[in-house]
Amino acid sequence: MKNSTPTPAPAEAAVSSVRRRRWRAVGIGLAVWAVLAYLVAPELWSRHFAEVKPLAGVETITRTSDGHPGDPLNIALEGREEDVVHAMLAAGWYPADPITLSSSLKIAADSVLRRPDDMAPVSPLYLFGRKQDMAFELPVPGGPRHRHHVRFWRWDQQRDGLPVWFGAATYDERAGLSYTTGQITHHIGPDVDAERDLIVSDLAKVGWEAGVEWIDNFQTLRESRNGGGDLWRTDGRLAVVRLAPPKAPTGR
Repeated sequence: MKNSTPTPAPAEAAVSSVRRRRWRAVGIGLAVWAVLAYLVAPELWSRHFAEVKPLAGVETITRTSDGHPGDPLNIALEGREEDVVHAMLAAGWYPADPITLSSSLKIAADSVLRRPDDMAPVSPLYLFGRKQDMAFELPVPGGPRHRHHVRFWRWDQQRDGLPVWFGAATYDERAGLSYTTGQITHHIGPDVDAERDLIVSDLAKVGWEAGVEWIDNFQTLRESRNGGGDLWRTDGRLAVVRLAPPKAPTGR
């Protein structure tokens, strides 16, 4: 008995062939983008920044893993590590998760579906030759595409007998592709001073701020761009907050 399987009509076969070619083209395009964004571009930028002289004020600006100038430092906390953690938690800021494949997929899904993620990971930036020692974020409605966040690095020196934690506080306005490498990233808002002032205010509200010193002209650059190509502006001041546990209320 002969096989009676129907032969696809020429029109259907043509449509199927077109679809296969389109999906193949999409796959090739994604592969090319991934290679360029995550392998070629970072290597080119790394070589570029290894050859140029440091920018004025670069010691007050973080670096990305491939050598870009990162976010500017705009706040510092004086206190023990446990004081930093307790103060930020009391102010309503959540510790950021470390970046893993699982956390990256979760933040991507939460961003698309606009689900809240109070402890979404933040990408590493570098100061003193290492990535941040700790990071915190303050979520806002709309999922992790929008959030306040700050990274802290411990200084190898002390001030007034206390450890110093330099921080870079910024606001993530949206998720998208980096303007410099094409990698998936968050784009920050330009007003980094507002983020600095927010942390100072939040710490004062919960009683952890024992004093604030404002250092003028800490940033010699008043305007620049970070590793993702995002513009930032500042008045150049560094807020140095001394931490101390809130005083217990005294009875009458």
